Amino acid sequence: MNPNLSLLQAYPFERLRQLFAPVKPNPAYPAISLGIGEPRHATPALIKQAYCDAIMDPQGGLSVYPATAGVPGLRQSIARWLDRRYGLTLDVQSQILPVNGSREALFAFAQTVVNPARRPPSSDQPVLVVCPNPFYQIYEGAAFLSGAQPYFVPSDPARNFAQDWDSVPEDVWARTQLLFVCSPGNPTGAVMPLEEWKKLFDLSDRHGFVIASDECYSEIYFREEPPLGGLEAAAKLGRGDFKNLVAFTSLSKRSNVPGMRSGFVAGDAALVQRFLLYRTYHGSAMSTVVQAASIAAWDDEQHVRDNREQYRAKFAQVTPLLAGVLDVALPDAGFYLWAKVDGSDTDFARDLLALYNVTVLPGSFLAREARGFNPGANRIRMALVAETAECVEAAERIVQFVQSRR
Repeated sequence: MNPNLSLLQAYPFERLRQLFAPVKPNPAYPAISLGIGEPRHATPALIKQAYCDAIMDPQGGLSVYPATAGVPGLRQSIARWLDRRYGLTLDVQSQILPVNGSREALFAFAQTVVNPARRPPSSDQPVLVVCPNPFYQIYEGAAFLSGAQPYFVPSDPARNFAQDWDSVPEDVWARTQLLFVCSPGNPTGAVMPLEEWKKLFDLSDRHGFVIASDECYSEIYFREEPPLGGLEAAAKLGRGDFKNLVAFTSLSKRSNVPGMRSGFVAGDAALVQRFLLYRTYHGSAMSTVVQAASIAAWDDEQHVRDNREQYRAKFAQVTPLLAGVLDVALPDAGFYLWAKVDGSDTDFARDLLALYNVTVLPGSFLAREARGFNPGANRIRMALVAETAECVEAAERIVQFVQSRR
């Protein structure tokens, strides 16, 4: 067996299951889960219709092997979306690649670009994959299985958990081959500004590492101006070739199709083409049925605007309720509330389930202790993915719970 498998930690939801194993939720309340970030708004009819039409196509459907690079129509649809959303013009042949959701692509990308044998001169230390903290656990697993070690960048709770890139020593950057960034962030919802992107691009130029920009929450935002994307930031800074930069985007949150497993990577043509080579062996071609439905999704913005308004209305009701008893505020983007609680986050989550049958995710499960500090400790993540009435009901129970503890 691959010895690096032993380095993988239990996924947050497995840890949550273990935490809740001895708990008997109060049967007086119907169960409400804010624990998992699984979109639960209705899938748009136009996407379902495109899926059904494709599966019934006698010339395609499920009767043909899909190409790893995707059909030209899908890559063109993605290119049109990148132009509308960011004002970017990418080459559909060399700079865009459909993937089966951002999760598998983020993991596979590390296996493509990390070379554990390529260490700096005179160094016997392992190569590094730099990750934010708190973070999406796929980054850590991808690092270990590629033969590298993850390095968690300190974050500052006083600055909405912005990463303290200046605290990373030069010898760490010298050993770094891949940097994962997530903007808008999970779980904080923070969006990286242009100045921060410039800092990272300068570091990449100096040390040669690749930047993987996870942008799966980019279309759920609460300000009038949409979040800045990594490719957009590069173009604004005169880096139109997107050197050492690849962005990852998904339809799951944007279009409420998490079960369809559809997204794309785009950016540096040399990296995208090597990633394509890897994927031809990896066996990760997207079904032509999913590709047809994906074209319908990328080509339509009305359902995305409607989806965003649902979240805005929901957060407008829920956030003030919780802000009365918890240290929590409206995020820049995403569908999570990241709240500070008094005392242990695991105790909070366990007792809330027992007394009020509401599930939240302890923040410490979404972070790692690094340099003596776990930035998720004493925090909880609440995914406001259910319908508004259910989320409001959950918030009201949380208010009662917090007040009962005082």
